[in-house]
This record gives sequence, structure tokens and C-alpha cells, in this order.
Amino acid sequence: MSTQTVPKPAPGGARATSRRRRRGALRSALGRAVKTARGRIGLLLALSVGGIAFLGPILSKTDPNAFAGAPFSADPGLGPLGTDVLGRSVSARVLEGGWQILLMALIATVIAVAVGAFLGVFAAYVEGWVDQAIMRSIDVLLVIPQLVLALLLVSVSSTSRVLVVAAVAVSQAPQIARVIHGSAQGVCERDFVKAVAMWGVPRRRVIFGQVVPNLVTPLSVEVGLRLSFSIVLISGLNFLGFGVVPPDPNWGTMVNENRIGLEVSPWGVVVPAILLGVLAVGINMFSDAIARANLGNSGAEMLEITTALAGEKA
Repeated sequence: MSTQTVPKPAPGGARATSRRRRRGALRSALGRAVKTARGRIGLLLALSVGGIAFLGPILSKTDPNAFAGAPFSADPGLGPLGTDVLGRSVSARVLEGGWQILLMALIATVIAVAVGAFLGVFAAYVEGWVDQAIMRSIDVLLVIPQLVLALLLVSVSSTSRVLVVAAVAVSQAPQIARVIHGSAQGVCERDFVKAVAMWGVPRRRVIFGQVVPNLVTPLSVEVGLRLSFSIVLISGLNFLGFGVVPPDPNWGTMVNENRIGLEVSPWGVVVPAILLGVLAVGINMFSDAIARANLGNSGAEMLEITTALAGEKA
């Protein structure tokens, strides 16, 4: 009587399989969005402003803090956008003033999505009193408006950029947790997730190997939405003087500094405001394109029970 030998899976196969699933689902979700007109326009707008923000300091040939001429001067010889309230070049300060806002918004968004998504998925998976405790605590935080909560946190130190990033992340995380919790509840009830759990697979591997890959679309949408909200929140806090170290150029601060000369020389207010607005609109359009393009395609992200079990047993 012959016996059949089952080949032993390669070490680390489950982790590699999980990573491939997540990357494949993400590429699929983004690929469908880029194929739409809305997605291409939104991505073009966001990348255009992002390019100005991050390449501006490299392209700028003028010291943004140097005195260039009379305040609120429209003389083309002082720069294409004239001078600001202190006689500094507006164009130089526009090129130098965007990267900090975008970098802070990106970091705050990553932290908020990581914390919020973890809480939402974990609560949906474990259920019971743990789920109730986490989600009721999140409901309490949702009662407080984001800007009020951020202002409360940054009032400790108005010039600390780290505190501004932390405040924005904390104010965004509850919304993310609530959205992802709702999506994760449906995924956790699927047969392939329960089947993998029945095999005694550790909770962490079930969550990151089976649940998270099926939440790529809502996670991608949340990243885009929260990034645009983070940009608006941070620029608003900068407008109020939080997270800014004068005389460093900053798009939010420029709007506040130059509003007194809006009728004389509007470029110091209009250009930064337009760039922030276009960036937020572009990101929102691309996020909306992800949601629209992937609506009803959750079946494409479904993992087969046999494939999931094989990967987890590895």
C-alpha cells in the first residue's frame, strides 16, 4: 500500500503569500481608478501641486526670507508674483512653503490610518465586550469636532510640528476606525476567514493575512480622504500660527500674513490658497474614483478557502 507524501511548505510562505495578496489587491484597486477619467484628472491635479511643493525648494533661486523690495509691490523685477507684507518674494516663498504642509499631512495620515484601521479591524474580529469598549470610546471622540480636538492638543506648544502632526492624527483616527470597523465586520463573517481561524491560525495572521487584503478598497479611499482632510487641518492650524516657526515660509501662514494687502497685491493670498484647494480637490477626486471604480468588485478580492488555508498552514 503506497503512501502519499505531502510536500512541506517553505518557511515564511504564509507571510509572503499575505504580502502578495495585499500588494495585488492594492494594485488592482488603484489600477481600476487610474483607468477612469475622474481618476486621471484627480491624480494629475494632486501630482502637479505635489511636484511644486517638493521640487520648489530645488528650483527656487531666491532666499524666501530675504528682503526683495517694497511691501506688496507688483514690480515684475521683484518676482512674477511681487512681494509680501515684509517685502519678501512671494514666488520664492510659494516654492518653499508647501513641502512642510504635505510632509506633515502625509505623516499624520499614515499614523491615523494605521491606528484607526487597527482598532476598527481588531474590534470587528474579536467582537464581544472588547468590540463594545473600543467602539464606544471611539464614539465619545467622534462627538468632539476635529478642529476643536486638534486645537486642544496643540495649545500645549504652538510651534511644535510634531505635536501638530500628532493632534491631526488623533483627530482623524476615530473616523477611520468607525468606517473600517463597518467594512471589517462583513469580511470577518465570511466563510474563508472562519475556516482559517478554525485551523488554529494565530489571530494576528488571520487579521493581516485574510481580513486586511479584503479591505484594500475602503482603506485606499480612507487614505485619500484623510490626506485631504489632514492638509486642510494642518494648513488651518498653520494659518492660526500653530506648528510654524517664523520666518519659515508656509502656505497656510502666507494667507494669514498677506490678507491685509489683499486689495493691493492679492498673489500672496490667492496663489497659496489655490494650490491648497487644487491639491485637496485632486486627492478627493482620486479617492472618489477608487470608490466608484471598485464598487461591486469585492468578489475580485475574495480569497478562496483552499488557497487561504494552504497559505496559513505554511
